Amino acid sequence: MLLAREAVPVTDAVRRLLGLQAQTAASAYLSLWNRVFDPAGLDQAFADRTVVRATLLRITLHAVAADDHPMLQNAVLRILRAARLGDRRFTVSGLTAADADEFLPVLLAFTATSRSAAEIDRMITEHFGGERRGLWWALRTCAPLLRTPTGGPWSFGREDTFLTAPELLPVERRDASTRELVNRYLAAYGPASIADMGQFTLLPARILREAVRSLADQLVELTAFDGTRLYDVPDGLLPDEETPAPPRLLGMWDNVLLAHADRTRFTTAEHRKVFARMNGDLLPTVLVDGRVAGIWRIVPSGVEVSAFHPIGAADWSGLAAEAAGLAEFLAERDPAVYRRHAHWWDKPLPVAETRILP
Repeated sequence: MLLAREAVPVTDAVRRLLGLQAQTAASAYLSLWNRVFDPAGLDQAFADRTVVRATLLRITLHAVAADDHPMLQNAVLRILRAARLGDRRFTVSGLTAADADEFLPVLLAFTATSRSAAEIDRMITEHFGGERRGLWWALRTCAPLLRTPTGGPWSFGREDTFLTAPELLPVERRDASTRELVNRYLAAYGPASIADMGQFTLLPARILREAVRSLADQLVELTAFDGTRLYDVPDGLLPDEETPAPPRLLGMWDNVLLAHADRTRFTTAEHRKVFARMNGDLLPTVLVDGRVAGIWRIVPSGVEVSAFHPIGAADWSGLAAEAAGLAEFLAERDPAVYRRHAHWWDKPLPVAETRILP
C-alpha cells in the first residue's frame, strides 16, 4: 500500500500488514497514514478492540488485528519466554520458569479487569509476601496480555494498562500457528528468504524451514539476483520494475524497513548507519522511488527533510505535498511527534541537503 494509498478499513489494512510495530503508539498511526486514506479509524479500532496492542513479533509491541492475536502469540511465545524467563533480570527474583507458570493463572485472573503496572506490582508483592523484582518485568512481555487504550492523541498514554487476552491457542496448535504466520508474512512481504522471515519474526531458521517445507504446495520459489532462494504466495504482488513509487514520509520503525534481513532492497549500508541507531531506533525516514533517501523531523516551521543525496525537483515537490498532509494530520493530534527522539539530531548528520517543507 506504499505504491498508492487505498480506501480500505483500518482493521483490514492492519491485517494485510500482519502487524504494525508500535512501541511508540504514534508509529502505528503514521504507518497507516502512509498507506490508507483514513488512519483516524485506528482510534475506534483500538477502542472496540478490533485492533489490539501487545508484545509479539521481535519481542516488541505491535498493533495487530484482534483475530490475529491468538495465532501470533502462539507462534512467537517460545521466543518471548526464552527472552525473558532465561534472563538474569528475571532469575534475580529467585524464581524459576516453573514458578512463573504456576503464578500465571493468578496474574491472568487479576488482569481480567484492566490493571495498571503499579496495581500489578502491589498484587505480586502481596501474593508472595514481599517483592519479587523481575517477575513482572518478565511476565509483562511473555504473558498473554494486551495493552489497553488510555486516551490521548494516539489512544495510549505514557502509563500502560494491561488486560488478559480473551482468546489463547493451545501449544499443540503451535506448528499450525507458525505455518499461518509464515504464509501471512509472505503475502505481505514476499518474495522473501528464510533469513528475511527470521528477521521479521525472530523464529529460528530450522523452525521456519520446517514451516516452509510443510507449505511447499502453497508457495512458489524464486531466485534472487545473488542466488538466494526466495518464497512467495502464488498470487503475490510483483510490480514491474518501472512502476513509480511515490515519495513517502515514514514514521519510526516502519515495517517496510524491518521486514527483511536483506536491507539492500530499500537502502545502502552507508545510509542505514545514519537512520538506524545502535539501540534499535529507526529514525523517521524519507522514501524516494522506493528507497530511503533521507530522514525527517517536525520543527516549529514545518517538516524538516534531510536528504542523503541530491533529490530532483519533482521529488521535492512530491515530498512537499506529503509534508503538508503530514502536518495537517499531526496538527490534530501531536504536532511534535517523536519529541523524545530529538537528541538524535544533536550531532551533525552526513546529509547532502536539508529543506524545511512548510
